[in-house]
Amino acid sequence: MESKEKILEAMKKAGKPLNAGKIVELTGLERKEVDKAMNKLKAENAIESPVKCFWQPK
Repeated sequence: MESKEKILEAMKKAGKPLNAGKIVELTGLERKEVDKAMNKLKAENAIESPVKCFWQPK
C-alpha cells in the first residue's frame, strides 16, 4: 500500500482531524515520508485542514 493510501485510511478510521505526529504514530511511517505524502495529498486536494496543523480527508 502506498503512503498516501495508508494516511487516508488512518484519517478515515480516526474519524477526526489528525496532525502529522499522530499520523506517524497510527501508520508506522517515518515523519519525512508522512510529510511528503501529505504534501501530495494537499496538492491533489484530497485532504483539508479544519483546524491549523490538523488534517482530514475531503
